[in-house]
Amino acid sequence: MSPPVQNPAAQDLTPTHPDAHNADLRHDLAGPDAVDKIRQVVDKADTCFLVTHGGVRPMGVRQCDDDGNLWFLSDKHSHKNAQIEANGEVELYFQATEHSGFMHLTGHAIVLQDKALIDKLWTPLARVWFHEGKDDPCISVIRVHPTQGQYWDNKHGDAVAGVKMLIGAALGKQFDDGQVGNLRP
Repeated sequence: MSPPVQNPAAQDLTPTHPDAHNADLRHDLAGPDAVDKIRQVVDKADTCFLVTHGGVRPMGVRQCDDDGNLWFLSDKHSHKNAQIEANGEVELYFQATEHSGFMHLTGHAIVLQDKALIDKLWTPLARVWFHEGKDDPCISVIRVHPTQGQYWDNKHGDAVAGVKMLIGAALGKQFDDGQVGNLRP
């Protein structure tokens, strides 16, 4: 297996706050719980940045399955497909809202040519990129199987987090509504 994408800025994404290991803030998730967290963030974000060996680009997630695999439609002639075929180790960066749902995943991507998957993942909006519809000969599917990751979220939703931030700023006190953890699907 190839080494992970070399992104020095992302080598250590562990929160640096002094309370980052506080049991009230830290919630590492594995297995089905990690997959549930991945799905929650993906459902809110819809898009992410996909980092390959050779490029970064925004991508629309078509599906997150029961195993946490993320599915994308892609042009089979694209640079990202060639980069994935040369080295399938990738990173994904998500931001669901302005104040919550931040997630970083590393994993292994593969490019598939599967008509049944294309039919399953197709939406009318994809016609913007694939002018001949779901029968466009350029369509391929990318599956990313996440192997690990981290998330940063709030416990009570954006509204409560926003109010706590305003109160904290006004009083000069920290009101942390955060939640962080590692993900191991």
